[in-house]
Amino acid sequence: MPQLNPSPWLSILLTAWLTYILIYQPKIMSFLQMNNIIHNPKLQNTNPWSWPWT
Repeated sequence: MPQLNPSPWLSILLTAWLTYILIYQPKIMSFLQMNNIIHNPKLQNTNPWSWPWT
């Protein structure tokens, strides 16, 4: 029976990378584009740090 995952670092790296892409990168990009959120009246109450819990 061959070992399907010889090194757990590959799955750890992919999991961390997917977590960064799905969660942290939208927060960072929205934080860098904060002036667009301020000038948009619909998004004034939007807090990007509370997105996963809303």
